[in-house]
Amino acid sequence: MSPVSMAMRQTPLTCSGHTRPVVDLAFSGITPYGYFLISACKDGKPMLRQGDTGDWIGTFLGHKGAVWGATLNKEATKAATAAADFTAKVWDAVTGDEVLTLAHKHIVKSVNFTQDSNCLLTGGNDKVLRIYDLSKPEAEPQEIAGHTSAIKKALWCNNDQQILSAAEDKTIRLWDKNTKEAVKTLSFDASVSSMEYIPDGEILVITYGRTIAFYKANSLDLIKTVDAPASIHSASLHPEKDFFVAGGDDFKLYKYDYTTREEMESYKGHFGPIHCVRFSPDGELYASGSEDGTLRLWQTAVGKTYGLWKCVLPEELSSENSEILYCPPAEIKA
Repeated sequence: MSPVSMAMRQTPLTCSGHTRPVVDLAFSGITPYGYFLISACKDGKPMLRQGDTGDWIGTFLGHKGAVWGATLNKEATKAATAAADFTAKVWDAVTGDEVLTLAHKHIVKSVNFTQDSNCLLTGGNDKVLRIYDLSKPEAEPQEIAGHTSAIKKALWCNNDQQILSAAEDKTIRLWDKNTKEAVKTLSFDASVSSMEYIPDGEILVITYGRTIAFYKANSLDLIKTVDAPASIHSASLHPEKDFFVAGGDDFKLYKYDYTTREEMESYKGHFGPIHCVRFSPDGELYASGSEDGTLRLWQTAVGKTYGLWKCVLPEELSSENSEILYCPPAEIKA
């Protein structure tokens, strides 16, 4: 298949529908119905899509401000969103109904479910981590304080016994859920722009400035760093851990070999800075969200038949079928 792969060029699928910058996205696990993708946008209307095709399924309506964070549980039965209206919301991802509104004291930036979907971790501009027991929504959340600036991302790790948080105070902190104490703190010379946790192998992927860094999640010991040509806002490690992708200020997506740290390729498709990028749970594609208001889905192995991509052998290429175009509803391609 390698000659075919070399003959094909990367043709991302463009997912339209949002009217403002897309600032966060997340995939579910693989379910009997495939896997799903949720996007957070400053238009206040998070969207659910079929993960392998980008087909729009529904929009979660109810927030009264920009949505900064969005996530799905592994089974794609629940969604959670973090917004500028000082709330986090929990949704039924099957019906689209709002299940809970969790009032906060300031803008909420991050939401993350435990593996059993019973608890939700939130973080935001009031600098406090909160743990909500979703079976007791009327109960006060557990609170963990310590950051001195707004929290940008907060994630469960180590079988939900520990928490990782990144904040505008230029630190990442590892917390013990039970004692609510910081186990370790990392300080950086720039604010951390993104954080991804890989349970398999306990790897933490972070970005700051032009740097993509990999740490052991349970100890925050450094594994390796890679410097990109531009300021990077987000990075994601492939499930097989053989390469990773990153995107940022220069509108490009970069693909690097994880072992050698060498740049493998770069792609331009967005018309604005890239705010978020994530691999699908099967590793066959990665999704990016941008200031340009779109999500784009990119093939991991260019030329492979998967989702809406169809493998076209080189001798079959012509002006008619060398382009694989994806036109969602209400999108007009010039």
